[in-house]
Amino acid sequence: MRDVERDVRHMRRKRLLARGGAADYRDASIYAAVDETLRRAIDARDHDALLLPDFLNSEADWNLSLHLTYASHRPAVGGMLIAIKRRVLLPLMRWLYEYSLENFRKQRRINQVLFACIEELAIENARLRQALGESSSRSSTDSGAPSV
Repeated sequence: MRDVERDVRHMRRKRLLARGGAADYRDASIYAAVDETLRRAIDARDHDALLLPDFLNSEADWNLSLHLTYASHRPAVGGMLIAIKRRVLLPLMRWLYEYSLENFRKQRRINQVLFACIEELAIENARLRQALGESSSRSSTDSGAPSV
């Protein structure tokens, strides 16, 4: 199974390079690291438990609305206008709505995957910075203190 995955990864890398992908992908280890990070972001993350959407003011700011609602601010004729919208406009626009609905679902999935990728990269960046800080603090304490 690992051989098949390795072959698929190799063929994907060759296709990307042939289409003008990032020159850094010529190095198989860099491509493998990028592939692993993106796979981890897509497969291992619960896309409903991401940090980035939590930074936005509300879920309504980034979450696509996928349902039709009709409302009216007119108290007297509002009910009649809503009934007309439901009986006339809804059937006329149903095809456009259904077409758009599928595109909205695709866009939501792409947004979730991108948020997961950004979060995975941020976590990896934080770990690297932490390791670099620990490494530099160890080297500064080792070189600064005289040995007895």
